[in-house]
Formats: sequence, C-alpha cells, structure tokens
Amino acid sequence: MKRLPGAGWLVLIGGGEFSFGETLAVDQAWLEKAGDGAVGFLPTASGSSDYYENFAEYLEGGFERKADIIPVYRGRDARRGKNAERIDGCAAVYVGGGVTDELLTTLEGSVVLESLGRKLGGGGVIIAIAGAAQAFGCYARSLFGGNNISGLNWLPGGVVEPNFDPGHDRRLRRLMSESGVTWGLGLPASSAVFFGPDNQVDLIGTSFLLEEPDGDLQILKGS
Repeated sequence: MKRLPGAGWLVLIGGGEFSFGETLAVDQAWLEKAGDGAVGFLPTASGSSDYYENFAEYLEGGFERKADIIPVYRGRDARRGKNAERIDGCAAVYVGGGVTDELLTTLEGSVVLESLGRKLGGGGVIIAIAGAAQAFGCYARSLFGGNNISGLNWLPGGVVEPNFDPGHDRRLRRLMSESGVTWGLGLPASSAVFFGPDNQVDLIGTSFLLEEPDGDLQILKGS
C-alpha cells in the first residue's frame, strides 16, 4: 500500500459516528500528528453545515481543538482562492463523509484540490472518512447506478471500500477489477490506515487488504 509522496499524513477512516465515540481512538491519533492551529473541515461530500457544527463541538469539547469550516459546497466554491488559502492556513483538513460523487465532481481540477496536495506534501494532515476516504483511490464506486468512476488517485494502484464487511466483499472485488488496480483496502467503521512519509503505514483497528480480484483477504491488525 502506498500513497502520493509528501512529508505529511493521509488518514483514511472507514466510518463511524464521532458523536458516539466510535472514532475516538483514530481522532486522538491524527490530532497528535497535526501541528498547532485549527482543523479545517470540508463539508463537500455531505453538503451539510450541521455536520461541521457537530464536528467543531466534538473537537472543542473532547480535545480542546478549534475547527474552521472551509465552505466548499459546489464547483465555484472549489475554484475560489480564498478557500485554498483557508486550507493552507490549517494544521489539518478533515474531509467529511457523504456522497463520493459530489466530492469528486466538486474538487475536480480546482485550486482547493491543489491546496490539499500542498498540505500533504508540506507536512500537514489530511483526514477523510467513509465516502470521502473512497474518493482518494484511483477508482471509486458511484452512488448513482453503482458504476466505478475515476477517483483522486492519491493511492497509486489502490482502491478503498469504506464501512467494509469482510463477509460482503463484492464491491471491493469489483473495484479491484478495474485496469491498473493492484491493491484494495477494506476499511470497517472505526478502523483507519495512516499513510505517512517514506511509505510508513500505521493502523488502528482491523482492516483488510486484497491484492487481486479473486484473491484471499489479508487481515491487517492495528492497535
């Protein structure tokens, strides 16, 4: 498993409700890697400002960290230099879950996507959960019709299936059948994979690795 090069961390979370403490261990771990400053929140995949408000309350109450919204809801928002500057000024950026298609369509070719790349390259932390985590693979599963669509390709040769159940792995295997895909990551809720500099990979919870469409699932155990 690998991701684009850079001095920062890309954290992919399978899912889970932070308000119920389901991602507590994961959130503690990525916050420890983030430098001083606010955590930017991208609501793009969900389109919900309520999501941000709940997340900000969670960070403040549980970790005494401030969250700032990066108001990217549609393509024109992603093209605004001000939103790219907001990302540049954050210690970390949390990409909220929701509809993968919306995230990909909105960020495509934008200055906001470029700023996320700078954040990873420069030592920052990018966190993505559930449908947003899937977007960072080279392919993602569309919510509309179930077809596979091009992802952000931050995981060369890799695809991600969030909220993964190893007893129902058909969707991950279908993603693995796309041209150029060499590995697939199944991420159950509350589990996370941390992709760090120099190919470092840290795990929290149990994840699953697939190296060919009809191969056996490999169990990846973390803390």
